[in-house]
Amino acid sequence: MMMWRWLLALLLVAVPMSGTVLAHGVSASDHDLITQGRQLAVFIYLGAKHMVTGYDHLLFLFGVIFFLYRLREVALYVTLFAIGHSITLLYAVLSGTHVNPYIIDAIIGFSVVYKALDNIGGFRRLLGFQPDTKLAVLVFGLFHGLGLGTKLQDFSLSPEGLVPNIVAFNVGVELGQILGLSAILIAMGFWRRSEGFGRHAYAANVIVMTCGFILVGYQLAGFAIQ
Repeated sequence: MMMWRWLLALLLVAVPMSGTVLAHGVSASDHDLITQGRQLAVFIYLGAKHMVTGYDHLLFLFGVIFFLYRLREVALYVTLFAIGHSITLLYAVLSGTHVNPYIIDAIIGFSVVYKALDNIGGFRRLLGFQPDTKLAVLVFGLFHGLGLGTKLQDFSLSPEGLVPNIVAFNVGVELGQILGLSAILIAMGFWRRSEGFGRHAYAANVIVMTCGFILVGYQLAGFAIQ
């Protein structure tokens, strides 16, 4: 029941967060941490903070592990996601590729919708077949990495110590992902042992899908009024 209420709260907190979502900016306090040169600890902190507070990333991971019961499977899917976002994060910053933040965040929101729809068997009913889930997680990981790379470039990075700082940021992202995922797995472990998990699994994914649609809508609205 506690997990069910938490899922319902995701939908309720999405509206107050709309201002932050539409702003899509780096806080002044984070900007103030950046100076010239190599700052590995700072960038590890910033990467971890972005992932732990990145509700869109965490919602996607929540959908990914929703029906995964073996740690081996969890590790496989999370590794695919990590490979995807690591590739595009490093590429985007090193090449100077800057994607419109509203568009890329709308795609990230859509990834939440996709995984929740996948969890309830929507693709089998709509398309008549099941898309490759592993490939989907990897591909969406690439888009999540572009979002991270776009966010990182908002810091107006100095070329001095750029590569070590980017790697440190990515390490921080992985650490934040482990922290966030650990909390999700612990909560899911308790919920799965309850009698209500089977009854509420479908509705829970519908709520997650709704949150994804809200994220997409906010980002597209931000793109339209920017």
